[in-house]
Amino acid sequence: MKLKQRMIGVVILACFVGTLVLFIDPYSRDPNFTSTVDLLRVSPLELYDRTQNIPRRRFLNRDGDPKISWEAVATSWSSIENGEATRNDNVRSEDQELELRRFQDLTRLVFGTPPALGWTRRRSRQQTFNPTLSELLSVTPNWKNATSWEMFHLSISQNELYKEEDNVVDELLHEMATLPIVHVRQKEGGTQLKLVIEYDNGEEAIFKPMRFPRDRETDPNHFYFTDFERHNSEIAVFHLDRILGFRRAPPVVGRKLNITSEIYALADDDLLKTFFVSPANNICFHGKCDYYCDTGHAICGHPDTLEGSFAMCLPTKNLVPRKVWRHPWRRSYHKRRKVEWEQNNDYCNIVRKKPPYNDGRRLGDIVDMAVLDFLVGNMDRHHYETFKIFGNYSFTLHLDHGRGFGKPHHDELSILAPVYQCCIIRQSTLKRLLELHLGPLRLSDILRKSLIADPVYPVLIEAHLVALDRRLGICLATIRQCLQKKRPDEVLIYDAD
Repeated sequence: MKLKQRMIGVVILACFVGTLVLFIDPYSRDPNFTSTVDLLRVSPLELYDRTQNIPRRRFLNRDGDPKISWEAVATSWSSIENGEATRNDNVRSEDQELELRRFQDLTRLVFGTPPALGWTRRRSRQQTFNPTLSELLSVTPNWKNATSWEMFHLSISQNELYKEEDNVVDELLHEMATLPIVHVRQKEGGTQLKLVIEYDNGEEAIFKPMRFPRDRETDPNHFYFTDFERHNSEIAVFHLDRILGFRRAPPVVGRKLNITSEIYALADDDLLKTFFVSPANNICFHGKCDYYCDTGHAICGHPDTLEGSFAMCLPTKNLVPRKVWRHPWRRSYHKRRKVEWEQNNDYCNIVRKKPPYNDGRRLGDIVDMAVLDFLVGNMDRHHYETFKIFGNYSFTLHLDHGRGFGKPHHDELSILAPVYQCCIIRQSTLKRLLELHLGPLRLSDILRKSLIADPVYPVLIEAHLVALDRRLGICLATIRQCLQKKRPDEVLIYDAD
């Protein structure tokens, strides 16, 4: 009897150990452990199946058209960070390794010969007709007497806020950083404190104050919708948007103010009521807003010097109305609730059927915006705006980036959902990403050089610049994975020639 009980115990123990080996430690069964570079060759679906032992059909579309899921991308790149991967049996040469690391397959596609015969070369309507506000409003300004703001506003076109070599942008940055201030009031609405700064030339800018040092990361216990806004993020994103060639973010510059003579002495009554002197004898104020506008979260000078970002105000909505759109990949802004795109990998098929995403440039703009947001780590994209005067062919404005550059050591892959769920990208965007990845200068080097001229340089700590180069590689790898599932003409959108 005792022998029979012992045999039963041994069998149960063997089954238990076998279960642990199969489900808890899949890596221990793989003798061909390899470097992280191999992940760039393995589709996320394959990698996820290997490491999780879950049937692939879980992540395929019901109509049989494979898409890249958030879970798959997350698994792929978390493995990259942790140095975990599986290797194919094929041994690759050093030249093949270098080719994959430098995305030479994408380079040949973008810079090489035109698409093959039989492919549909899809074109957006960008650049075919590009009127400016000056032309549509029939306004002929006196350029000699116009302010930099007026010149900038009237030059806004259907495709972009400003031209690539527009000198008025640098003039604007200089004037916002140096012109005398004559009045200060609090901006209505918004979750956090913003001030409207009026200059002696009658023009205005939006001021976001500095709350904490640049090296302070986002509190891991904060949700994305309760995080502090960072003035330096607004500055850096403007420069990054310009480098990427989008030119859809209004000019932003840093400036240091005297809180006594340039804010307190010029503030309206409502703002004045919130000023006080802290126990450390610093002048502080908190204004009125939805979050962090109380004594415990006051803005204080050191002792009366305050740094912040100044963003150029767009034309008034009375003159040039703007339309506010709900972002199709908006998050729930709830502690537990998830929205449809987080649970349905076919979500882009739903978006494609609805205007304005079923025609024109809008879906391509949403993908561009996702690339920008992913590079800076901005999860706070609930709405976006366009100019009504341009109709549905207006570019999407890139506004409100205060919650970027908060986690330099974390890459929030779900921000790329429009990219890996729709599997489309503009050829011009992909080309620019490849140029910034291949060099000779890295994206971080170009951004660092661009930010040197800002009055509050250094704008970003080195960790955030390093994160940009890493995330750029992730963007390109995501596009490569799309091209493994679809033909190039199904992925790339060509700007009109």
